Amino acid sequence: MNRLKDLRREMGLSQQALADKLNVSQQTICKYENNTNEPNIDMLEAMADIFDVSVDYLIGYSSYAHKVEEVSETALNEDELSFLKKYRSINPSSRALVQQFMDEFLRLSGE
Repeated sequence: MNRLKDLRREMGLSQQALADKLNVSQQTICKYENNTNEPNIDMLEAMADIFDVSVDYLIGYSSYAHKVEEVSETALNEDELSFLKKYRSINPSSRALVQQFMDEFLRLSGE
């Protein structure tokens, strides 16, 4: 929970201020930050919401701080869905080429 302390400080919150937001005691926050107690999943979700980060980032499992938005396939038409599935199946260097092609195409077409 090393990130908890860093995130709390970045927001300018004291342990007490964070505790008030989470409806827990200041001692509880202190224990989380000192790794003498671990928050349950509901508490992790609440903390992640306060700091607008993912739970994975909060616990140090990911270096990507922002929440990952769920992709809704139903918002895509059949052509878009087909393209997305193909795009996801290729390796990163090929993805970069596809992106370069699309950028160049859009530049030349004035879009």
